[in-house]
Amino acid sequence: MSDPVLLYTSPGCPDCAAVRRYLEEHHVAYEERDVTAPGVAEEAKSRYGVRVAPITVIAGEALWGTFAHQKPRLDELLTKT
Repeated sequence: MSDPVLLYTSPGCPDCAAVRRYLEEHHVAYEERDVTAPGVAEEAKSRYGVRVAPITVIAGEALWGTFAHQKPRLDELLTKT
């Protein structure tokens, strides 16, 4: 995968930690953005229509919701290399 995954997270979010751990276990480079930092939640909302964490963006496709909800699609997207 040429571009790193973009991961919007918030401190103390267990699903954010689960997505982060999943990406690290699969040796996937990612850029992390904290939605509690000034302007980051608004950026997520304007780009992807949501401002909840975690938001995982892979090849322009944004996934959000719990890790369990995201995992099947993460598996699909990350095997398309």
